[in-house]
Amino acid sequence: MSTVLVLNADFSPLTVCSVERAFLLVYLQKADTLSQVKEKTLRSVSREYPYPSVIKIHKYVNVPYKGVILTRHNVFKRDQFSCQYCGASKDLTLDHLIPKSKGGKSSWTNLVTACKNCNARKGDYRPEDVGLKLTSKPVRPSYVMFLRSTTKSLREDWIPYLERKAIA
Repeated sequence: MSTVLVLNADFSPLTVCSVERAFLLVYLQKADTLSQVKEKTLRSVSREYPYPSVIKIHKYVNVPYKGVILTRHNVFKRDQFSCQYCGASKDLTLDHLIPKSKGGKSSWTNLVTACKNCNARKGDYRPEDVGLKLTSKPVRPSYVMFLRSTTKSLREDWIPYLERKAIA
């Protein structure tokens, strides 16, 4: 548990940072600790401090664009590094559902992760034209969805803060 969820002044998820960075923000009175790891502490020569898990900064930070940038790695991440046709996790490539030659764009809803075999089988056709079915419909991921995926497992004490933003 070496990462800390950082919330904006309005409690919206802002980022994830290291425990050291989070402690420094709290120590310098730029943030408050909202949740801590009970079984751990941070120690100096003369004091013990709570081990932060969720902090909220005092001053609101205006983030003009909180979307997820369309990149190869982010498409793989959204698709959980598995082929969206057969589920394979090796030899992955990007596939345009509507081929570029037929007017398909590079967008969140037209790109999926595919293994080389399925991509070659699909070729310059639509998946349904060659009998391929998607395991899930491609969507534009939310910022909160990507914050959730920054840790290998979703931390229990982060859930209320991440779900609050997902509902809002």
